[in-house]
Amino acid sequence: MKVLVTGGTSGLGLAMASALAAAGATVALTGRSGRRARAVAAGLPGAVGVEMDVRDESSVAGAVEEAWSRLGGVDMLVNNAGIGMRTVNPRFMTHPQGFWEVPVAGFRAVIETNLTGYFLVAREVTPRMLAAGGGRIVNIAVSESTTHRAGFVPYGPSRAGSESLSRIMAADLRDTGVTVNLLLPGGPTVTGMLPLDTVPEDRRFLEPSVMGPPIVWLASDDAAGVHDERVVAVEFDRWLRGRNG
Repeated sequence: MKVLVTGGTSGLGLAMASALAAAGATVALTGRSGRRARAVAAGLPGAVGVEMDVRDESSVAGAVEEAWSRLGGVDMLVNNAGIGMRTVNPRFMTHPQGFWEVPVAGFRAVIETNLTGYFLVAREVTPRMLAAGGGRIVNIAVSESTTHRAGFVPYGPSRAGSESLSRIMAADLRDTGVTVNLLLPGGPTVTGMLPLDTVPEDRRFLEPSVMGPPIVWLASDDAAGVHDERVVAVEFDRWLRGRNG
């Protein structure tokens, strides 16, 4: 399995890239810094690092071409690259801003990364997968509460949009051989997007490694044909038992 993971240098992306590489997949991971992407990839068996700014069409096109060439194709795209509320309001956990207080530039930056970025990468990869006869796309999502919580503009709308985008992608690609699924942790996760020093000590967070088992399964033969599912990592074992009857 040849897998392209966007935003793979830290957090959920790195956890998934590491799990996939450990399971025998050949992984290309991306980051805005090509140097960092290559350095991180060097620590994973058989992985390659590719520079990609998901907000920029030409960067996306060049990076997908490079990944496709170096891997000899891409069987699975993991759309993961994103930025969080800290980029707009560093104190969002303790001093949330009303949407009318959010800087326009900050709003656009988050939407362009978390939503437009998913669109641009999938738009570049999908025709290649269709021409190759099939492929898999996994879009990373967040808990639904994030999409309607006070003080979470623009992150909440960006993630709600990416979830809607994923469902429409799945509808557009039904019966084509290219599958589309959503994967989310199932709770707040230690990724660097949360300022942990502002969070109550009794609040528990998930580790990024929670994403490992479901992403490895989604890349496996057992997941061939699985389409338009919303997989919650913390509930993965129960969900899989239910599927298997």
